[in-house]
Amino acid sequence: MNSNLQFDFLVDKEKNTITVRREFAAGRQLVWDCYTKPELLEQWFAPKPYSARTKSMDFKNGGYWLYAMVGPDGQEHWGRMDYLTIQPLEGYHGLDGFCDSDGNLNPVLPRADWQSTFSDLSENTLVQTVVTYQSLTDLETILQMGMQEGLTMTLDQLDALLNDINTQS
Repeated sequence: MNSNLQFDFLVDKEKNTITVRREFAAGRQLVWDCYTKPELLEQWFAPKPYSARTKSMDFKNGGYWLYAMVGPDGQEHWGRMDYLTIQPLEGYHGLDGFCDSDGNLNPVLPRADWQSTFSDLSENTLVQTVVTYQSLTDLETILQMGMQEGLTMTLDQLDALLNDINTQS
């Protein structure tokens, strides 16, 4: 990760939120594509040594992304992001949760409301994501599961991918 780029991970236990602000050394279109196209998402959306695999993705209002984070031993951890609203290049709002390989949500684990916005920051792009949980217990469960560490590693993967793409251009 380029240490000169902004990265904030802010927990608000009164509002049950995590706010992540991450700056990337790339234009907004490319960063948007990395968040919204499965062939690019699969290259970064998992903390090492995991990889991401898309089972299906329909990036539209009312659509969803069904994906697995696959461990080096082949073990799969499934997730589902339901897209509620999408404003191209500006942001999206969705509900993310743990599920099985058919997309059936796991009622035992917390589901979160994700509000992601993309904005220009000089020649870079700033992505802000506000993740809201239904309760403090849900928020603390996710934090104990390693959300901060996992998301940090995942966003570092995106930083590396963007660097590779920019170097090839």
